[in-house]
Amino acid sequence: MAKELAVGMKAPAFSLPDQDGKTVTLNSLKGKQVVLYFYPKDDTSGCTKESCGFRDAMASIKKAGAVVIGVSFDGQASHQKFIAKYSLPFMLLSDLEKAVATAYDVYKEKSMYGRKYMGIERSTFVIDAEGKLKAIFRKVKVDGHVDEVLAALRA
Repeated sequence: MAKELAVGMKAPAFSLPDQDGKTVTLNSLKGKQVVLYFYPKDDTSGCTKESCGFRDAMASIKKAGAVVIGVSFDGQASHQKFIAKYSLPFMLLSDLEKAVATAYDVYKEKSMYGRKYMGIERSTFVIDAEGKLKAIFRKVKVDGHVDEVLAALRA
């Protein structure tokens, strides 16, 4: 079991393929703030709303010197469709092995209609330019979430 992540800790390193198959690492983003959000599934209502929220706030996010990266268990083709459909101006990474979701402790047992299954608990991590966790949002409620993230970026 990974140790509990806390603000001020070094963010777990990652190396995952983006929607075009290019490998993205946390190290390659040093010097920028990173909004790393984990979401359950491409093109589902909550995930679409959350992703479009980040899209619509891009100017403010860029002004804060940050990049947005979404992570789910969907593959590249799914990510490409999702990006194209909603004009998402940021990378979506495929965590097919679930290693990064596990490192960030967002791969959890969930339950829908009484059925238990393993999946991503909607969570966002704000990582500072030095690679340390600046803010952690777990069990994210989509409404108002982008404002919380922007406040954390400006803090």
